[in-house]
Amino acid sequence: MARRVSHEGAECPVARAVDIIGDRWSLLLVRDAFDGITRFSDFQRSLGLARNILASRLKELVGASILEVVPAADGSAYHEYALTEKGRELFSIVVALRQWGEDHLFEDGEPHSVLLDAANERPLQRLEVIDASGRTVTSSDTFVRKVSH
Repeated sequence: MARRVSHEGAECPVARAVDIIGDRWSLLLVRDAFDGITRFSDFQRSLGLARNILASRLKELVGASILEVVPAADGSAYHEYALTEKGRELFSIVVALRQWGEDHLFEDGEPHSVLLDAANERPLQRLEVIDASGRTVTSSDTFVRKVSH
């Protein structure tokens, strides 16, 4: 198997983020953590992932301070995984992927899960990228300024 190229020192924030959460299992683990899953066995049951791969991904997410290991809520000898503040800040990324998936990966009328606001049990509004003045912007309204040395 080829070694994964690291973008740890890249000038691009997207490349650095993809190094940590860019594989499918890591993002699905974060999604499951948002859905309240905390235990190794429950992550495994949800994803059907081999134990060694699951252990590796959880270790990477803990190492990146996206998840933290905490004592089990029930006081047992087990431990659980909880989102850190850094991990909770991935919420908008998960919502954006969900909304993109809803728009492009389901046929009309095909059933799928829906993310609801807990206060009123209604679907969330569409995410938008907003500039400093409150105007919605698209990719054609933006540009990347490269870092100069």
